[in-house]
Amino acid sequence: METLIVLLITLFILRAAGALGARRFTEWPVCGAYALGVMLIMTGTTHFLPETGVHSPVPTHADFIPMVPPGVPLPSALIYLTGILELLGAAGLFRARTRRWAGLGLAALFVALLPANIYIAAWDIPFNGEPATPLWVRIPEQAVYIGIALWAAGALRIPRENRSDSNRIAHTGVTTGRDPKR
Repeated sequence: METLIVLLITLFILRAAGALGARRFTEWPVCGAYALGVMLIMTGTTHFLPETGVHSPVPTHADFIPMVPPGVPLPSALIYLTGILELLGAAGLFRARTRRWAGLGLAALFVALLPANIYIAAWDIPFNGEPATPLWVRIPEQAVYIGIALWAAGALRIPRENRSDSNRIAHTGVTTGRDPKR
């Protein structure tokens, strides 16, 4: 849940910066890409943290290993791999040229990680010393990450009014000649 909070706070801070004049953050999908990237840097780096031997406020590499369902080979290597993929995806989200492919790749990664999330919720596997997040919370949270990755990639669009036409009419009184009733 902390990761979702980081994502949402970052999203709204970036969009506020855009409203205050930061041109890069005037569009919601770009803010979503950067917010998801920030969240992934936070989560991806924890895949590499060594075990401290004491309860840490952030998870370590050892905390992720029980998330890997039994029968999946090389769980430790898989944790490192997913950390690398999260960090590469985050880097890709920060560049307009790579944002689409990064978003699509991250959406696929989040779908691939869904069985591990279901496993720890269904089998009550503690994470970082805390009880497992209930499935009814974990699945919608994962769906949010998938949705934002697709939104940032431009593969998921939120329909809205064509601003250029409405702004032109509001400021000049000139229409485009299209009949809005059609």
